[in-house]
Amino acid sequence: MLAAIGVESLDALFSDIPAAVRERFRPLGLPSRSEMEVAAWLEEMAGANAGSRLVPFLGGGIYDHYVPSVVSSLVSRSEFVTAYTPYQPEVSQGTLTAMFEFQTLICELTGMEIANASLYDGATALAEAAMMAERIRGRGRIAVARTLFPQFRRVLDTYAWGADLSLVELDYDPSGRCEFDNPADELSAVIVQTPNAFGVIESLQGLKRRIGDALLIVSAYPLALGLLEPPGAFGADIVVGEGQSLGLPMGFGGPLLGLFATRKAYLRQMPGRVAGRTVDTEGQVGYVMASQTREQHIRRARATSNICTNSALCALAATIYLSSVGGDGLRSVAKKNLENAHDLAGRIAQIDGFDLAFDGPFFNEFVVRTAEDPDAVRTRLAEGGFLVAPSKGLVALGVENALRIAVTERRTKAELDRFVDVLGGKR
Repeated sequence: MLAAIGVESLDALFSDIPAAVRERFRPLGLPSRSEMEVAAWLEEMAGANAGSRLVPFLGGGIYDHYVPSVVSSLVSRSEFVTAYTPYQPEVSQGTLTAMFEFQTLICELTGMEIANASLYDGATALAEAAMMAERIRGRGRIAVARTLFPQFRRVLDTYAWGADLSLVELDYDPSGRCEFDNPADELSAVIVQTPNAFGVIESLQGLKRRIGDALLIVSAYPLALGLLEPPGAFGADIVVGEGQSLGLPMGFGGPLLGLFATRKAYLRQMPGRVAGRTVDTEGQVGYVMASQTREQHIRRARATSNICTNSALCALAATIYLSSVGGDGLRSVAKKNLENAHDLAGRIAQIDGFDLAFDGPFFNEFVVRTAEDPDAVRTRLAEGGFLVAPSKGLVALGVENALRIAVTERRTKAELDRFVDVLGGKR
């Protein structure tokens, strides 16, 4: 190949790159062998990852849900294999149709009036919601429940720092729910997550009335909305969420899917793209990019967001998932999550030295306090074939000597039985 393009060596091929940049190049470290031998070597290295051999009870925003085979079958079709936003509607009708259907499904799921065609992930969606609320109210302060997932809070902190936006933290009570009795005055918004970082379902009843004219931003677990009343029914102004639970694998942390829905009155302030349905001059239905932020075109300083695209392929997966399971199927999956989690939590509470950290209602995730060193418990579980998250995330939220456990519809009775045995010291 080098001879065909008239270049003597790889160094010569990259000679136009400044030396200061080339000095930072690092070799991959792959052996100089055949493709088959390199593939075998990489598989051997991957086999050292113990986590892939453990049954996951991980949560905290990413969950081990079952992905129906129809999802991977359809998203792998060549006409859909792109993660990017279409710019020529006349040749992008299929992708625009899928985006429109995705928006419709998210509106139905959240109880909101409009939704965008997705953002990068739940964390950036939440941060963008905060920026949107500040554009609308402009008061420079937002109240934030302490019970957000830590990774969501870190992204929010970064956005707020760049925008010179002050965040007021709201603590939680013994039930694990956020305390909204005395929110600060003159707020642009109040942010709450449900179920929260402890797995506890927050009470949204009457919350909109208590916070005055501040916008109510709810970060929701979309699969839980198969059972829970949608945030829109409680007067939420913006609903966001991590869409991984809707047909996306855990994937070692990505790719993910940011959900974003709001009221129609705030359309011009909403980040991201909106696909719309219309008719042409002959009365035939067609789909277009109806709304998008301005940063790629003109007046970039007044753009609503710096996110220039959407997670189209992941949004398509969620669309296929929701369409294939349907409303009854989603409710059934959510119910199985709830039943499995409550069954396991009840049995753990009967083991000496373990009890539930909070008495608030929960969906499929809960926090367990332990009289032992939680990291030692985690090691024992790993040796028994199970994976739970480290305790440091809970310590950051003020909960000591505890572990968070998430249970999905994929966990079998045999796995739950064995988990209880290992946790209780039986091998």
